[in-house]
Order: sequence, then structure tokens, then C-alpha cells
Amino acid sequence: MANQFQRFELERIMSEWEQVVEYNLSESGAHPLQLKELLAYDPSMLDQMLESELGYGYAEGSPELREAIAQYYPGATADNVLVTVGCIEANYLVYSTLLRPGDQVAIQVPNYLQGWGVANNLNADRRTFSLDPDRDWALNVDSLNEAVTDKTKLIAICNPNNPTGQILTDSEIDTIIAAADRSGAYLLADEIYAGAERGSEAVTPTIYGRYDKVLSAGSLSKAYGAPGLRIGWIVGPQDILKELWARHEYVTISTAKLSNHYLAPLVLRPDVRSALFERTRQYIRDGWTRFEPWIEEHKDILSLTPPKASAISFLRYNLKIDSVSLVERIIRDGSVLIGPGDYFGIPNHIRISYGLPHDYLMQGLGRISKVLRQVADEEGGVAAGA
Repeated sequence: MANQFQRFELERIMSEWEQVVEYNLSESGAHPLQLKELLAYDPSMLDQMLESELGYGYAEGSPELREAIAQYYPGATADNVLVTVGCIEANYLVYSTLLRPGDQVAIQVPNYLQGWGVANNLNADRRTFSLDPDRDWALNVDSLNEAVTDKTKLIAICNPNNPTGQILTDSEIDTIIAAADRSGAYLLADEIYAGAERGSEAVTPTIYGRYDKVLSAGSLSKAYGAPGLRIGWIVGPQDILKELWARHEYVTISTAKLSNHYLAPLVLRPDVRSALFERTRQYIRDGWTRFEPWIEEHKDILSLTPPKASAISFLRYNLKIDSVSLVERIIRDGSVLIGPGDYFGIPNHIRISYGLPHDYLMQGLGRISKVLRQVADEEGGVAAGA
């Protein structure tokens, strides 16, 4: 019997409210780049685009763009790259290509749960393995070994992690690779936040090249600050990429020509990439200097393992209200959008973005404060500690 279709609840609440609320603190990337900021790195590109015909581009990604992506993956060439409409299409193609009804998939939790819903809609056998909130979101090895069996077809991780901002250690990655190798499973590594490190100048290394069945997904949306270009990619073995490409043709055909041929290759030029990563990190670090004291002011309600990367935080709260209801209350009473922890697989948590301009961030946080205090008062106060 087919499973009932599962909506992508996180994206639905964002679609419904992100353009409506006065303050959107639900986004998982830093404040977006302006087009004029990007074109400042190559002003002649504007004339090239103005003279470009608005036809279809390369379905698999232009050769220049695929080469630009491949340079950041050890041993990869343009033939190992498929360009997609955002990382969300890349992930979707992997699930829909590798899984058939009844196939086992092991998904890291907490996570951006696109794959959880897609696997359900494919009638796959879904298993989860966890990061432990009581050990600074360290990998729970026992849960991994329980979730991965000799029938597992796909293991899915997000590193740096959405929503916690934590980065797997080399030892943890080795453990996950060993589990994949034992089962013969593909390993999907969503690495979209690499380059958005808060406490380090080093870019989180890709897992590509450490196991022969790794599929590394990325995009220009987060660390690069260019979600509007709608450019993502998957890097992997050529044989499976051909299968992904066949599904890609059914869904989107190609990305937008101006992004594919001009803007995305410029973003990925090494000097521009470095500058954009620095821009993103500056937003993250500036935002953190204001966000951390705000958390301290609410330590009777909130607690947090500080994120190592990304412009997002995943806060535990000690109110009785469930996270979806709490977020709905913050939307209604504060006109602020944040992410419910239940939509990442973890109750009693909320995801808040802090990589935003100062005034916008602080005004949004101020409204969240009022709602949290109102809910706490209605519940008769909060328990000691969070």
C-alpha cells in the first residue's frame, strides 16, 4: 500500500509566511548578495548578459560552470558534476534515482528533512540515526549502527549540519563511511554550508573522494549568499550522474541561462569565492556578537550549543508548548518567522537565523522575546535551567 503523500512542512510554512511577516528570521543563509556587488568583480559581464539571447542553456550545466565546481572537489572533473536548480533538486534526484519502494535509507537527524518526506513519498523504508543534543550534537554511533543494515541503499547527512551548525569530526566521518562501506550504500553528503564557518577561516573539507560512492551536494545559496541564482550541483561517479541527469530532464531540463553561463561561474572564481565567504562569515560573526547576549538574557527559557558554522542556531526551550504551536504564536503575535524544531525531527527546539543586518535582527529578536515571556507567564513560569 502506498504511503500517504507527505508535505514538506518546513518549506510550506516558509512559503506561506516569509513574504508576509515583518521579520523573517527563518532563513538558513546569511543576508543575500546584491547583483551589483557581484558584478563589481567583473563589470564587463553586464554587457555580455545584455547581449545574451534568453534561450536554453546546457541541461547538465555549462562546461565552464561544471569545471568551476569540480576544482573544489579532489580528483573530480567536469564529468563528475551535474548542475541542478538548487541543492534541493540535487537531493531530490538522488533519492528518486536510488530508492525504490521498500528500499532502506538512513537519514541523519536533526536535518533538513526534505529527504525524510521524499523517501516517504517513494514508499522507502526510512531509518534515522542521531546527533546527541546532550553531547554537543556529537554522532550517536549506536543509532548509526542500528539504522544501517546490509539492505541500506542510501545514507544521508548534512555537514556542516542544518539546523545545529555543528561539523562532524574526521573520526565521525570515518565511522559513517565505514557503515556505508559495510552496507554498500551510497553516501549523500549535503555540504551546502561549507564556507560559512563561524569560528574558523578553514572551509569544511568535502567528503568527496573519501569513499567511492559519495555524492556531494552543494549550492550557491548559503555560504555564497546567492540563493536567487538557483544554482546547485551534485558531484559523484559518472555512471550514477547519468542516471541523475535522466531524472533531471523530467523535472527542470536546465537552470537559468544567465546564472548557468555568466553569474555562477563568476561566483565560483577563486578570488570571488574567497571574498564572498569572508562576507558571509562577517555577517555570521557580527550577528553572533549580538545574538549570544540575547540568548544569555533568556537563559531561563533557552539554551544552545554554539554553532560552528552557518548563520543559524538551534535552541532548546523549556516551555510546555510544542514547537509548531510556538512558531505559529510568534508569527501571529510578533510577525516574525522562525523554524519549528519538530520540522527538523527534534521537539522543544526552534531554529533562528542571526546572519542578518543589525537593526533587522535585533528588532526581530525583540518581538520573539515578548512572545516567549508571554507564553512563559501563561504557563506559570519556567523550570529552572533550560
